[in-house]
Amino acid sequence: MAFEGLAGRLQNVFSKLKGKGKLTEDDVNEALREVRLALLEADVNFKVVKEFVSKVKERAIGQEVLQSFTPAMVVVDIVNKELTELMGGTQSKLARSNRPPTVIMMVGLQGAGKTTTAGKLARMLQQQNHRPLLVAGDIYRPAAIKQLQVLGEQLKVPVFAMGDQVSPVEIAKNALQHAKDNGNDYIIMDTAGRLHIDEALMDELKHIADAIKPDETLLVVDAMTGQEAVNVAESFHKQLALSGVVLTKLDSDTRGGAAISVKAVTGCPIKFAAMGEKMDALEPFHPDRMASRILGMGDMLTLIEKAQAGIDMDKAKEMERKMRTAEFTFDDFLEQMEQMKKLGPLDQILGMLPGAGKMKGMQDIKVDDKQMARVAAIVKSMTKEERQNPVLLNPSRRKRLAAGSGNSIQDVNRFIKQFDDMRKMMKQFSGMMGPKGAKGLKGLKGKLGKGMKFPFG
Repeated sequence: MAFEGLAGRLQNVFSKLKGKGKLTEDDVNEALREVRLALLEADVNFKVVKEFVSKVKERAIGQEVLQSFTPAMVVVDIVNKELTELMGGTQSKLARSNRPPTVIMMVGLQGAGKTTTAGKLARMLQQQNHRPLLVAGDIYRPAAIKQLQVLGEQLKVPVFAMGDQVSPVEIAKNALQHAKDNGNDYIIMDTAGRLHIDEALMDELKHIADAIKPDETLLVVDAMTGQEAVNVAESFHKQLALSGVVLTKLDSDTRGGAAISVKAVTGCPIKFAAMGEKMDALEPFHPDRMASRILGMGDMLTLIEKAQAGIDMDKAKEMERKMRTAEFTFDDFLEQMEQMKKLGPLDQILGMLPGAGKMKGMQDIKVDDKQMARVAAIVKSMTKEERQNPVLLNPSRRKRLAAGSGNSIQDVNRFIKQFDDMRKMMKQFSGMMGPKGAKGLKGLKGKLGKGMKFPFG
């Protein structure tokens, strides 16, 4: 999960502070020493760490903090604001030309994920009712053009290609004219990468930029390379005047050094973060929301936006009614699984919930597509009556389900037991807002404390 190591360390530091009540200057200094170590271990640039800790210390040792009734919370708030500022302060939005098409040029080293990111960006623009055109400008990497064409077919986005015998500059010029002639309001130009930064690569990119005057020059870098990603961004920015950075594999980057350092070192904002391999796994980068996630405060705004984009609200209301009245069936469970898939991996969703990282049993929840397929196979092996009425599932029927779904009888029994527990848990969730809400929350906490798991978790 993104920032897992750093988030855990920082949350432990602030938990200790909260346990102290009143703070002394020594308490703050000790906490900031631990913060400094946590950031360095997360591969954050040394100069960035030094400046960050200095700014936090300057604000945290003031009398208004040390004499506050909740000094630890004030320190956490200072760290949150400084961390937000470090990563860019506010969201940096994609440029839009006054005279379409808006030209976006994707650059970066080989293997960073430029071509896939170009496809993800095209899908995002398409969902916003734009008409993007993907341009195959990498004529050197074997199958690069074909890869973009396959992505275009999947997304139903047009791809402009002229083969690998025409210069990228000519391809870029022709693509620009093609977009004007066909009403495409965005051009996303995929370019060649190298295994390292060299003069030939930079010269070609400069010539392409001179030919099409991009409104955005986005550098795609692998977040998992940490400080090296920052060094690459700095080198590209010096020669190409980047307008933004896209971090790929941020969902797998447990350290987070690149995300925290890149804006401070280069002055270049992070515009997007890829949070998975699927084509919809590209998110606008919000520094304030990312800082909240790191400090364990959650990211409810992103979660709400995902839900609004991916969930049928009428179905959701009907599902809520069924949960409240314990009418939730196996058919409803299948439908809920499909809705959850649209939101993204479960561990990412949990990371957006305030305090979820501290809830016992939550840190280790991993549900992959194979697990979900096994569960779906059990439900699909049931008759219509069995799906509606779990009470019918006697031992002989469960044996039939195991044979029909390719699972063991133990798997089937465990799933049915967990389904029943889940149904009870959902009913408690729906009752939390009423007068007996505290009691429901206490019961739920007890179940989680006993290690309640999701099916096959």
